[in-house]
Amino acid sequence: MSDHQDLDRALWSGTSAEPPVDCPPLDGDRQADIAIVGAGYTGLSTALHLKEMGADAVVLEAREPGWGASGRNVGQVIAGLKYEPVALEQMYGVDIGGHMWRVGGGGPAMLYDLIRRFDIRCDLVNAGWIQPAVGERGLRTVAMRAEQWAERGVDCGLLSRDEVAKMTGVTGYDGGWVDRRGGSLQPLALVRGMARACLGMGVAIHGNSPVTSLTREGARWRVATARGTVIADSVVLATNAYDTGLWSGLGRSIVPVRPVLIASRPLSPNLRGSILPGGEIASDTKRLLTYFRFDARGHLIMGGRGALGHAPTPRLFDQLRVDAGHRFPQVEADAWQHAWTGWIAMTADHLPHLHNPAPGLWAALGYQGRGVALATAMGRELALRMRGGEAGREAWPVTDLRPLPFHGLRRPVLSAMRTAWRVRDSLEPRSAPAA
Repeated sequence: MSDHQDLDRALWSGTSAEPPVDCPPLDGDRQADIAIVGAGYTGLSTALHLKEMGADAVVLEAREPGWGASGRNVGQVIAGLKYEPVALEQMYGVDIGGHMWRVGGGGPAMLYDLIRRFDIRCDLVNAGWIQPAVGERGLRTVAMRAEQWAERGVDCGLLSRDEVAKMTGVTGYDGGWVDRRGGSLQPLALVRGMARACLGMGVAIHGNSPVTSLTREGARWRVATARGTVIADSVVLATNAYDTGLWSGLGRSIVPVRPVLIASRPLSPNLRGSILPGGEIASDTKRLLTYFRFDARGHLIMGGRGALGHAPTPRLFDQLRVDAGHRFPQVEADAWQHAWTGWIAMTADHLPHLHNPAPGLWAALGYQGRGVALATAMGRELALRMRGGEAGREAWPVTDLRPLPFHGLRRPVLSAMRTAWRVRDSLEPRSAPAA
C-alpha cells in the first residue's frame, strides 16, 4: 500500500460532500507576490490569510489538493501542543510561550470559524476530545492538562475510570480528561473546501504541477515546474512530511512516520450507541497511542502504530484489527473493511517549526499528528509573519533549520525505540481501582 496509489483507496474520497476542485496544471510563466508549494492545510490556510491581507499568492500542488496527509488523516480536531502552557512559558518566556499556547489552544476555534465563514461542508462535530489515561503516568498527564487549561477558562475536566468507560465504550482505562474544544470532521472535505474558498477569493491553484527546481534570481525566486514557472518575491514550502528535496536540510529536520488507519463498514444504531455515544473523539496517553472516532455515516475509524518505511506491511494493519477486536468486541471482525495510511512529520522537540532559511523563503511543518487544527493555525501565523502583521514578543518563534544528527539511521533507531515504547506501555504501573 503506497502513497503512489490513488487516494480513492482511503475512506474519505467516497464520503466527501465537497467534490474535487478544478485545478489545472501550471502552463506558462507568471508573476506573483508569493508562491506556495503544497495544497494541504498549511499551504491553503497560508494562501487564504495572505489573500485577505492583500497579497497575490499562487499555489503549486504535485497531485490534487488534499492528496497528502491533509486528505488521509483520521479527522480529529485536537487543541493544544505536546507541551502544556506552563512548560511553554518556562521554555520560551511568558510572551512568546504564551503566544504559542494560545495559538495551539485556539486552533480549533480558528478552524471552526474558517469553516463557517466559507461554508465548508465537512461534517464538523464539536463534541469534544476524550484522552483516556493508561497507568499512573497517564493519570498525571491528564491531571496536569485539565488543571492548566481549566485555569485558562477552557471547558474541560477530569474523568474517572467508570466515566471513561461509559463515554468511550472501552473498558480498561484508568481515567482521563475531556476537552470540549475538540471535534471531528471529514478531512478531505475540509481541504477541498479550503481550496474552493481560495479559488473563490482569486487565489490560483495549479494541480499536477510538481515543482522541479527552486532558485534565487536577484531579489526574487524562480519556482519551476515541467510546464511553467512562477517568479515570486517569497516562497512557502508547505509540504510537511512529503518532502520534495527543494531545500537542502528541510526533509532531514523531521522524522516522517506513517500511521495506519482502519475503518469499519457503517455500524448499526445499536452498536453506535455503545461506542462514543456523545460524539466525542478519543486518543489515549500511551507512547504508541491509539485513537478512534465515528464519522457522519457510522464508520468506526481507528488508527495507531506508525510504520517507518515507504510501504507498511499487511502485518501492521492486521495488528490494528486485532487491537480493534480487543477494544470493540461488539464489532464483528469482518466489519473492518477499509485500510489506508499517510505521512505525518515529527520533530525532535515535538513542536511545530517555522523556518526562514533564506531571504523570502519560508516553511512550516512538524505537527506531531495534530495537523487538522494546528496546520491551519500555523498557516495564519506564517501569513502574519510574511506580511509583517506580528513581530517581536508575541509571534511564533522562527527557528534555525537544523538537520537531525544521524538522520539516515532513523529507521533502525526508531524501530528500536518503538519496541521499547511498546514494552514500557505494556509494563506501565496501573492505578488502583476505586474502592
